[in-house]
Amino acid sequence: MSQDFAHEERPGSQDAPKADEKKIFVDEDWKARVEREKEELRAKETGATPTSGVEDPPLPAPSISSMASALALEAMACLGTFPDPLSGKVQVRLNRARHLIDTIEMLRRTTQGNVSPEESAALEEILHELRLGFVQVQSQVASGK
Repeated sequence: MSQDFAHEERPGSQDAPKADEKKIFVDEDWKARVEREKEELRAKETGATPTSGVEDPPLPAPSISSMASALALEAMACLGTFPDPLSGKVQVRLNRARHLIDTIEMLRRTTQGNVSPEESAALEEILHELRLGFVQVQSQVASGK
């Protein structure tokens, strides 16, 4: 196994390196390559694949509004507003929808006074829309439509 070592003559240097002395110069490209290799090794050990950023884009900072929106989206799927993302079928699951609406209400109550007015208004609007949708779907199910 041969090793390549770089030797660099420096202008104005009076001391020439000795014949048996080897110098190693580390450049930025080498450092970047080592970091990439470390990342690939970590990914291999965890079973993950390194991402280039395209498959796994950066996400916005977590917020109360984004959390409530995610829960609301799931509640809307349970109300039959659009197909369930996993099954692809439109399903009405009122118990699950009620649980999600109650979870958002709990989130609103526990964060009250600790959120911005915009976040508070967003939570109120989400809850209002979901409750209206719940009552409509509940009455449709009760009437057999």
